[in-house]
Amino acid sequence: MSKKLKINKDYPYMYETHLHTSEGSACGRSTGAEMARACKAAGYTGIMVTDHFFGGNTAIDRKLPWSEWVENYCKGYENAKKVGDEIGLQVFFGWEQSLCGGIDFLIYGLDKEWLLKHPEVKDATPEEQYKIVHEAGGLVIHAHPFREAFYIPKILLFPESVDGVEIINASHELRYQGPDKENPYDAQAKEYAKKHNFPETGGSDVHSVDLIGGGMAFSRKLQNVQDYMKAVMNREGIVLPGLSAFE
Repeated sequence: MSKKLKINKDYPYMYETHLHTSEGSACGRSTGAEMARACKAAGYTGIMVTDHFFGGNTAIDRKLPWSEWVENYCKGYENAKKVGDEIGLQVFFGWEQSLCGGIDFLIYGLDKEWLLKHPEVKDATPEEQYKIVHEAGGLVIHAHPFREAFYIPKILLFPESVDGVEIINASHELRYQGPDKENPYDAQAKEYAKKHNFPETGGSDVHSVDLIGGGMAFSRKLQNVQDYMKAVMNREGIVLPGLSAFE
């Protein structure tokens, strides 16, 4: 029996904002189509496919010409979108870029056509990335800013180069085995967001159909990814808590 999300009558529209597929992410274990079906069955209104980009754990050979790389990279999203259109699940495009040896940023609001025309984004610094993305009308969120892992040599923060902070990453519930109810990674992210008065987001960082309940919930159905960006900056909605979001 599939997991079902609890419905909050004030915020009934739930969105998974940080999701990986096996087509785009080397660590992904389920296809975009499979992820779309699983999220629909769980009660999500929509999902944002944010596969690991050029600087991260991408599934696509970096030796490919840029146009070919982008076409292959977008397959997870496109396969999820195809199924989403069939089953009534909104599917939006984004990506997760790793810079500075493992610091991750979620990018929203741009599309494949934009990527094809802007190969410079793959080699940008955090500061350059912010400028490039903003000039194109996109949004930059610092994903799990205080995560400790083998691939992150040290914590680096870029408060001048992000629009908001992911304060709950549901995968941390699976990573952190300590006695505290609130894992330290998310607790520190919340303090960081509060200190800088950043808009707060949440996502699960899910890599398979074994969903873990992250994301955000809104009082209204979003029109598109730009509407999501507007809602985040206007501080609409609430962050889903992770596994406890399920019935």
